[in-house]
Amino acid sequence: MTSRIPGIIGIFFLVLILLGGGWVWLTLHWSYSEGERAGYVQKLSKKGWFCKTWEGEIAMVTMPGAIPEKFSFTVPEDAMAEKINAMAGQRVVLHYQQHKFIPSSCFGETEYFVDQARSIQAESTPLTPPSSVQQGQLQMPR
Repeated sequence: MTSRIPGIIGIFFLVLILLGGGWVWLTLHWSYSEGERAGYVQKLSKKGWFCKTWEGEIAMVTMPGAIPEKFSFTVPEDAMAEKINAMAGQRVVLHYQQHKFIPSSCFGETEYFVDQARSIQAESTPLTPPSSVQQGQLQMPR
């Protein structure tokens, strides 16, 4: 009977390790939600003592003069971080996936993982009417 105890303890720890690994895989590969946030990248830096991750923050401004809301995010890939750094100073849209209950900050400090980024140009509205309106030749759409 006592010769079976080390085997049972070994199997118990093996099952715990497999469950833990399964939990980590599930939280990193299954997203709770996804969406987009637009704003200006305030910071993006590689952080961590042992596990280096790209951590960033964008300021989301709803209207001029309003206090910006900050959105913190993690960038898991170096290539995506370089792309975001190249768009510094521009208004960007970040597509993210939210991964809840990740067991360690080694994978990222936030639960929002950015996987796509694009720059958007501010739409400018003309200050003067089109030349056809100035000449009195307004054409109505048919």
